[in-house]
Parts: sequence; C-alpha cells; structure tokens
Amino acid sequence: MKKNYCLNILLSALLLVSACQKEVLPPQACGPVPNEHQLEWHEKGQYAFIHFTVNTFTDKEWGYGDEPESIFNPTAFDADQWARVVKESGLTGIVLTCKHHDGFCLWPSAYTEHSVKNSPFMDGKGDVVKAVSDACKKYGLFFGVYLSPWDRNFAQYASPEYITYYRNQLTELLSNYGEVMEVWFDGANGGDGYYGGAREQRKIDNRTYYDWPNTQAIVRKLAPRAMMFSDGGPDIRWCGNESGFVGETNWSIIFKDTIYAGKHNISPLLNRGDENGNAWLPAEVDVSIRPGWFYHEREDDRVKSPERLMKIYLESVGRGANLILNLPPDRRGLIHELDVKSLQGWKKLLDEAFAVNLAAGAKAKADSWRGKSKLYAAANVTDGDKETYWATDDDVTTGSVEITLPKDKKLNYILLQEYIRLGQRVKAFTVEVKKGDKWEKISEATTIGFKRILPLKNVEASAIRVNITDSKACPLISNIEVY
Repeated sequence: MKKNYCLNILLSALLLVSACQKEVLPPQACGPVPNEHQLEWHEKGQYAFIHFTVNTFTDKEWGYGDEPESIFNPTAFDADQWARVVKESGLTGIVLTCKHHDGFCLWPSAYTEHSVKNSPFMDGKGDVVKAVSDACKKYGLFFGVYLSPWDRNFAQYASPEYITYYRNQLTELLSNYGEVMEVWFDGANGGDGYYGGAREQRKIDNRTYYDWPNTQAIVRKLAPRAMMFSDGGPDIRWCGNESGFVGETNWSIIFKDTIYAGKHNISPLLNRGDENGNAWLPAEVDVSIRPGWFYHEREDDRVKSPERLMKIYLESVGRGANLILNLPPDRRGLIHELDVKSLQGWKKLLDEAFAVNLAAGAKAKADSWRGKSKLYAAANVTDGDKETYWATDDDVTTGSVEITLPKDKKLNYILLQEYIRLGQRVKAFTVEVKKGDKWEKISEATTIGFKRILPLKNVEASAIRVNITDSKACPLISNIEVY
C-alpha cells in the first residue's frame, strides 16, 4: 500500500513537471526571418559558377557583341566533366552563364541568331544549357542560370522592345531545362556596344528600365523554388566585392530601400548587412578560381591555391554567406587540369579540417535556459538536430554554454549556428577553453547567423565555452561543433 502511494506521488510529480514544461512558450520571431526557399538556399553552402562563351575564344572578359558565331567551337566539350569535378570538390550545384554581356546564347534561342545554333559547335545542333542541366541531374547537383540584363549585341537594347526579348529568353530558360534553383541577374548594365551595328554608347536606369517586379514575377511563376540574385535581391544580395569575402560582421538582414536608392556607394553595406534591416536578404560571395571570370591561358600560373580557397571558404561560408566559386572552362570545353588540382587540394583540406566533430553528443550545460524546460536546454546544441536549440528567457540576452570534451584535445575550429527560423540575434560572443581548472579566452566575434566558423589555432583543452555577450533578443543557438 505504501509502495503504491509513493509511486502515485512520483507519477503526479512527473506529470506536474511535464505540464509545466508544456506551458513554456517558444520565443517570438525577432525582426525579418527567412522563407522556406531561403532556408533551403542557406543549406547549399558552396557551389560553382561557370563562365563560358565567345569570350573564351577571343581572350576577353567582356565581349563587345560583334563576335561571329563561328568563333564558338570547343574541341572536347564535356559537361559531365564539369559536373563530376564540381561534385568531387564538395560543391552542391552549378550556375551557368547562359548569356553574358556579349549577347551570345549558349542555347538555340528562338529569339536571336546570335547563339550556338549558328556556330560550328556540334554542327549547330548543340545546346550547352541542356548538357549542363542534364549533367547536374546525373550528379545530384542543383542547376541555376545567369542571364545578363545587358546585351551588347541586340539592336534594340535600351528600348522597350528589349525587355520583351529579355523576358522571352528568361521564359525559355525556365521552361525547357528542368528545375532551376537560382537565377542570377548581373549588376553590369548599359555602356558601349555593337548593338546590331550601331556601335555606340547606350545608358539605362537599371532601377526602372527592366521593370524588375514584372520580370521577377516570371521567375516566381515558372521556377517557384528559385532564388534570385542581384545587388539587392529580391532573395540574395551581392556581398559588395569579387574578392571572396563577406564582412566579419555579417547580418542576413538589410534595408532594401537603401540598396535601391542608388545615391551612394553601397558596397560596405552589402558586405555587412544591417542589424536593424527590414528584409531577410543573405549575402552570396562570388569569386573566381582565376583572376578573370573567363579562361585565359596567360592565367594558368595564377590559379588560386588550396590554401587560398580555404581562406575564402572561412571568410564566406564561415561568416554566414554562401560561396559561388567560378570555374571557367578552357577552349576545349573542359575545366583545366590546374584548376582541378587546386580544387582537389582544397577538398582535402576541408575533409581533414572537419572530419570529426568532437562535440557530437557531448555533455553540454548552460548558465540558464528558457523556463528550465528541456525543450530549450543546452543539450540541444550537441544533439545534431537543426530544429532544436538552446534558448534563454525573453528578458535574458546573454548566456553561456559549456561543452565537455571526451578528453583533452587539440582544437582547430568551432562552428556555431543560430536558429534563424526565428531571426538573427547574436551581436557579440566569445569562446573560452578550459585548461586544468582555468578558463582562457581564445577568440571573439560579432555575428553568427546561419553559420559561423572560427579558427582556434590548435589549442589543447578539455572543455569549451561559448559566451553570448550581446544579442538583439534572447539568443537561440541550434548547433555547436568543435574540430
């Protein structure tokens, strides 16, 4: 009888604890938040850009628009080689420059004669866009398209007729090549060009000329999952440079109106974002593995080294942005052996650096957590589940999480992630390691966002502690990894 009485008391206590935990409400969103397609894009991490057109054969970066179609004739074109190299390098997709500023189309467009259909490539029967799209499907890569808003070949560029032409071509690309996951709108617009023989300067106001809302509506209709890139989005923003880095402080939010005002140099703003912005607009870092965007034999000795690519990775993906790395095929239509070698070396560095997560499943404790509920406890940062997170009470904007390692280990990197479904919050944090009975600060930074990776300089420790020292609202940390 006494045993049953004690059991009932215990069950009642457990039910009471459970009921109390259920009453702990989740945090409210803080500022702008990503939509589902943006969340999907964040997960893509790093992927390839492919620049390939008549410029490859004229040895130029920007074609003038008067290049004869006959010049485009790769001798050993192999889209499968591109996709295989991309896949083996740990990249997740390919965005192809289907039409650059020269106006030459890598697919047999019905709206112009300036395309592969009038080149000797595959006797005019070739379609580079289809070949790359098919190769992406084969290797499990996502496929994206770049369609330059500027066209130095088209006679009616800068008139309303060109907008119809541009939208017709955009419709072709989004209708005939399977699912498109990213659409790239370059910021270069207007200037000198061939323009059907006019050979003159033409200027446009890129804020109004393209009627972007109606152009973007075509993408929303035909490729609803596609992310659109331009200086100011609407889904992804430029990082403000082509050197391979985003700011050490990088907010995925920004004021869109400021970007489109066009009254000042916005590159610094694009590089860091704005913690008080009104739109979720994460940064994409675009950089080429070579000095140029197109292949030039003279640059064969200037391919970025594996170590340089690793630095770029840490200063892009490691700061909450995505990385789009350009791999320009040569005149054969292949990614050059020197580029492949560098990519292989970079992949080796990545694999070695992030091989074993020492924090996976490790014991974690926090100085406070939301409502003392297990739903928001420190263990959520090491459980490998991106949908769980450590959180504090609403009025607590600082806090510490300590992770005990299996034994003393030499540490090279720490990776942190916020639960960005409810916004980006953290403004500053420090990292400490435990040596014996003492804690030593070894690193500090500002923003975290989707992902933050900090080098730890091979320090030996038995435990590691992350201290959130400033946050816009109660911090939500979904993942901490240690390597």
